[in-house]
Amino acid sequence: MTTAQEGNLPLHLAGNNAPVTEEVTVEPAEVTGAIPEELNGIYLRNGPNPRTGWSPHFFAGDGMVHAVALAGGRARWYRNRYVRTPLYEHPGESRYALAYDAATGQVDYRVTTANTHLVSHAGRLLALEEGGFPYEITPELETAGPYTFGGALRTPMTAHPKICPRTGELLFFGYRLRPPYLTYYRAAPTGEVLQAQVVPVPRATMMHDFAITEHHAIFMDLPVVFDPAMTGGMPWRWDDGHGARFGVMRRDGGEVRWFEVDPCYVWHTMNASERDGTITVVGCRVPTLWRAGPEDVGGGLPRLHEWRLDTATGKVSERPLDDAPLEYPRVADAEVGRPHRFGYVTSFSLEAEPERSEIYKYDFARGAARDTHRLPAGHLCGEAAFVPRRQGAGDDDGYLLTFCHDRARGTGYLAILDAADLSARPVAEVRLPVRVPTGFHGIWVPKS
Repeated sequence: MTTAQEGNLPLHLAGNNAPVTEEVTVEPAEVTGAIPEELNGIYLRNGPNPRTGWSPHFFAGDGMVHAVALAGGRARWYRNRYVRTPLYEHPGESRYALAYDAATGQVDYRVTTANTHLVSHAGRLLALEEGGFPYEITPELETAGPYTFGGALRTPMTAHPKICPRTGELLFFGYRLRPPYLTYYRAAPTGEVLQAQVVPVPRATMMHDFAITEHHAIFMDLPVVFDPAMTGGMPWRWDDGHGARFGVMRRDGGEVRWFEVDPCYVWHTMNASERDGTITVVGCRVPTLWRAGPEDVGGGLPRLHEWRLDTATGKVSERPLDDAPLEYPRVADAEVGRPHRFGYVTSFSLEAEPERSEIYKYDFARGAARDTHRLPAGHLCGEAAFVPRRQGAGDDDGYLLTFCHDRARGTGYLAILDAADLSARPVAEVRLPVRVPTGFHGIWVPKS
């Protein structure tokens, strides 16, 4: 009998989605294989972990960061810590009640779960969630507090900012539920906001991710729209009347040019690039999402897709790249916004306890040919982050790091895979004496 059947729990609280109850610090004692000596830093991954043990939706759980520090061929420590936000300090209370001041009509963006992703930029480590301000944390996972770029951030911040490998700039956006709905930001490598520009859109849509090229930012205005009447913990629903389009704007500002695309939703882009007047975007496409509200999971599974935007003619061509259900696409950080050869994704399922997870590597020089790493039966994993073997290495010359769950043991481990030989056995598995719940996104922060 599965956990979901046993407790009649919703999917987002069943199996390894269930929260853990303790914050711990341990030194991993069991390692299979050999941790590469060149991995000197910290792998961190964010995710929802409701303090009360319950949340109305997967996206609503309190943010908990899990991390493993590696150095000298050893795993120095594993620790997990909540991000201390007002929602953490008031477990079970309404986010709306904590954030909204009815007397002034103002929204306090310090009220956030900080549960989705992380970014390391300009010497700061930020925990992110698209409904509020980022929260600065330390490499030891202690919470420093909300961060607003010296007051320049006046909106929420996306959980999916992009760091340009050429300029070192941090590019991001924030969307709100009232005008102005969308604001684009560009921050210097030193952290100062250089640009904050309103992007005109007609209404509030759930804009989870975007993409960049060397010269442009690409926004996705898709038909999941704000509706406060929705139940299920998320005030969003599908609207056939809204249409779907990608907006292209120069990274240093200017007008947005919109390209109509077939209706869909895109949680995550893998990457984008431009060449000879064509902008290519690769991401995970869902045919529809939340048609009957956020409890409706019948809109189809995400699959890898390509859009080509012809800036000379204004036309769009698009095509599926594979039929495997998948999510959490990544490329090497050094290839963000550039033509890339390799990309990495993880298999995706809406089952509480699927048989196993698989990690896919796509070779775009070979027509998006797919190589696969199959975890053992009963082993599940999330997003795999690429770590280069050395500075300047190619975009498969390195390792993939991901947290995994061993259902038989009931505990987690950090898997280290050879990105150049994905079908091989893991280079190393750092076994942990605790369970690491399913989460969202992670990063590798090398020791400076």
